[in-house]
Amino acid sequence: MKEQKACFSTLRRTVIGGSACPPTMLRSFEEDYGVQVIHAWGMTEMSPLGTLARLSYRQKQRPLEEQRRSLEKQGHALFGVDMKVVGDDGRELPWDGKSFGDLPVRGPCVIDRYFRRDDSPLIDGWFPTGDVATIDEDGFMQITDRSKDVIKSGGEWISSIDLENIAVSHPQVAEAACIACAHPKWTERPLIVAVLKPGASLTREELLAHFEGKVAKWWMPDDVVFAEELPYTATGKLQKVRLREQYRDYVLPTAAENSV
Repeated sequence: MKEQKACFSTLRRTVIGGSACPPTMLRSFEEDYGVQVIHAWGMTEMSPLGTLARLSYRQKQRPLEEQRRSLEKQGHALFGVDMKVVGDDGRELPWDGKSFGDLPVRGPCVIDRYFRRDDSPLIDGWFPTGDVATIDEDGFMQITDRSKDVIKSGGEWISSIDLENIAVSHPQVAEAACIACAHPKWTERPLIVAVLKPGASLTREELLAHFEGKVAKWWMPDDVVFAEELPYTATGKLQKVRLREQYRDYVLPTAAENSV
């Protein structure tokens, strides 16, 4: 749209719930086109809405940058929805916006069992969503990954979504995916698969340098590969299963070093 100098004539706000809107896109909609992007999250099993990113009066009194960071999250639970984050040991983690773990939910509109199934998916009354998330002091939840997509390096978790958002914030990158690759020392390490914008030129080293200072050193991707396109489902969701299969035998530079 920027290249065509186009704009919206009537659109003023839009709700995104299928997958998280990258912060750079969210801010571009607001600053360049005057369109408010509202994050929401839910599942069919929740009938279907669970959270909505709308600021409270107290949050609206904070600096604009803090408000934006809150709106980049999936938001607060709606009436009738309880949620929490739990660690590998099943214990509930603090609502500090930093501790992330599995996200279970419960409520009167949350599934009890699937059609034509006698067994219940609930665990102690809670439905395991399959998402990994944090919840901050305001009760705002942020999806950091799907449990099947999170990268477990040296016993610690790395959010693939956070790394993807940093990758697409580079002006030469159109879209990116982050997947786990096998590593002989750390079990898994992150690999960035990036698609460049038409006519763009970018090296592996330049994109890796873009991550410096934005994440902890041990979160830094181990490598970057460039692709012409990424695989998506019919509903527009990234198919990381296909990417993991495609790069199943990919040897990271750091993996080769540790295998010598």
